[in-house]
Amino acid sequence: MSVSGIPAIDDLQPYDGDDLGAIPDGERAASKGGRGGETEGADRDGTTFRVWAPTTSRVELRLFHDGGDCCGSGCGVAGTTGVHAESALPPSTSTGEEGDADVSRQPYATYAMAPGMGADGRPDGTWVVHIDGAGHGTFYDYVAYFPDGHVSRTADPWARAAGANGRRSMVVDLRRTDPEGWADDKAPTIPLSELVVWETHVGDFSNDPHSGIPAEHRGTYLAFTHDETRVDDTSEFPTCMAYLRRLGVTAVQLMPIFDFGSVDEAAAREASRPDADPAHKPFNWGYDPVNYNVPEGSYSTDPFDGAVRIRECKRMIQSLHRNGFKVIMDVVYNHMYGADNWLERMVPGYFCRRYAGGALSNGSGCGNDMASERPMMRKYIVDSVEYWAREYHIDGFRFDLMGLMDVDTMNAIRDRLDALPGGAAKIMYGEPWAADMTAVSPDVVLAGKRGLSRLDPRIGFFSDDSRDSIRGNIFHHHKPGYVSGAAREFAPAVRHAVDAWRGTEVEVASVGQFVQYVSSHDDLTLWDKLCMAMRSVAFGHVGEFGGGSGVDSGSGVWSAESGPTDAEYDADPSLSGDIMEANRMAAGIVMMSAGVPFMLSGEEFARTKHGCDNSYNQSAALNWLDWRRARRLAGLVDYYSALIRWRRRNPSVFGGSRIVPQRDDSVVVFRVGGDCVTVNPTKQMAWQNVSALRAMNDWGQFAPLDDSAWQCVFSSRGAEACGEANWESYSRGHERQIAIPSRSFCIWRCE
Repeated sequence: MSVSGIPAIDDLQPYDGDDLGAIPDGERAASKGGRGGETEGADRDGTTFRVWAPTTSRVELRLFHDGGDCCGSGCGVAGTTGVHAESALPPSTSTGEEGDADVSRQPYATYAMAPGMGADGRPDGTWVVHIDGAGHGTFYDYVAYFPDGHVSRTADPWARAAGANGRRSMVVDLRRTDPEGWADDKAPTIPLSELVVWETHVGDFSNDPHSGIPAEHRGTYLAFTHDETRVDDTSEFPTCMAYLRRLGVTAVQLMPIFDFGSVDEAAAREASRPDADPAHKPFNWGYDPVNYNVPEGSYSTDPFDGAVRIRECKRMIQSLHRNGFKVIMDVVYNHMYGADNWLERMVPGYFCRRYAGGALSNGSGCGNDMASERPMMRKYIVDSVEYWAREYHIDGFRFDLMGLMDVDTMNAIRDRLDALPGGAAKIMYGEPWAADMTAVSPDVVLAGKRGLSRLDPRIGFFSDDSRDSIRGNIFHHHKPGYVSGAAREFAPAVRHAVDAWRGTEVEVASVGQFVQYVSSHDDLTLWDKLCMAMRSVAFGHVGEFGGGSGVDSGSGVWSAESGPTDAEYDADPSLSGDIMEANRMAAGIVMMSAGVPFMLSGEEFARTKHGCDNSYNQSAALNWLDWRRARRLAGLVDYYSALIRWRRRNPSVFGGSRIVPQRDDSVVVFRVGGDCVTVNPTKQMAWQNVSALRAMNDWGQFAPLDDSAWQCVFSSRGAEACGEANWESYSRGHERQIAIPSRSFCIWRCE
């Protein structure tokens, strides 16, 4: 206990109620009875405000007619008089309202909040007040007073709605935000064995002027509600939702859709006018949370009305479900936009990790780390995930820098989701790493690679081992991987990767935990990585194949000064044939590997950012999906689509055991179920004796297998290559071997 009587940070007792935030009376009437400190007999048009602030000496609630920041004309209208507490803020108050018009800073009413009381009659760390007449659409914030004289203005950390840029919170009756048919909205039934995840950014999905989406909906949630769009609205080639149905993926992972701080929502709305240049639209990936439980306003058609973004976000999810896709939300509970966030303003020193001297921990590389191991931060995260799953019908969650989250919090999230109706089907996976060390006590186990064995086996993780083996190291752009020039070096690792690393030191409880991928929003796109690796020789690498404008035809070695040209980034077929072959092989390996396949949107049409490996704050034009490129490279799109269909028709691909023959060359061969998969990244035909593909049964005998029945039925080089492979195989006669074409990914079936 501190000298002032206020508990020290480490002694703070968590609040276990489910009523933090602003809860309109209509919602409260439908829930269980309230807790101590609230007004009895409240009318049905009011709201109860409750906030956890155990280190404050008092808290005030301020009410506004508008959201404050950039509210445009008509804001700051004088309001009615309420029962006022002291409304003048001391000069040293941290308001966070710099840039607001002076008139917008003035509340129309200010109320003193009362300490909340627990069942034992003692203060429970919350402050609460009920206000009659302050219903749906009322904007508000808090002023927190501390014993040392510090005063802080803050939005509500538990808010469910907010005005533009999230600077003020808004009371919302969530029932008013439900689109028509929302009560009947359900996720499609997709077994884990058929899950194929396609990651996209709300803006990237439709910002391209050629997307066929109406200008007023480009880059917004509502772009997802247009079911039948075409390139330039005239072509036969589909875009957006129609394109996703053609591609055949089964889940869409959305990059952050909670309220983030790096895009001015008002400016984004202005940039959405039909006469505005879409290339200069404000852009950011959004990995900088401000209000965790509020949708991002720059993706809405009206960021000033807090209800609009909620309704439009729900319409997006509803449309994705109706079109057959699960919705996975990218969540960033490991850090916030800054250490000066609403949580820390309300309870300074509690929610962010700090070293003993007071310095902020920075394992996220973003200036702050959230202390998931603290009871109220854990409760906040678990409650937040449940809220998105329950209120927005989210089907899964991808955890950014999961290696900064503690395993107890991750397992608590899993338990909470499981308790929801149908919650066991909710998907969880994350990044099992961090950007740097973080400040936690030795008894805290983090959900990084060392903590994976402590996670519930239904919490998955991205396999960077598979990624780097197939495409090459992400930190060394010119260093090749298995498909891009270092096949012999990485063949042993790829043989493990296709079997989800079973039988190795990185094996985990379930193959369903492995997210297999070669591209995501981070780092170079797959195409750009292949371009860089295959058009240079960094780190003393000597290519295993020649071709292209920068190679010495005699040695097969790229000069150190060479690199990809714009034409190669643009997938000029006269210059990039070998890169396209590598792309197809990489896709085949991922799609036929055990685990859950994942891809960055546009990987299937050789998406390029012209060598930019971190486009989080670059232009909208660099980041958006180029739908004319997708049309031009429709052959590659069709190849991905065929792989997805094959995987979905063959459930054994997901988790079936593999027979992986030992080889001493660069070729990878494995059998799963009735299929044999071959990958040959070299320039020579290779051979595989089929006797090595026979499975042994429980009695130690070979299962019956007709050696002459293997047929090449799918090839990255097309049907003609299948025919050639079958002919060469037949020519070997009695000693049956299958011929593996050069520079190919093939599937063979025993028929």
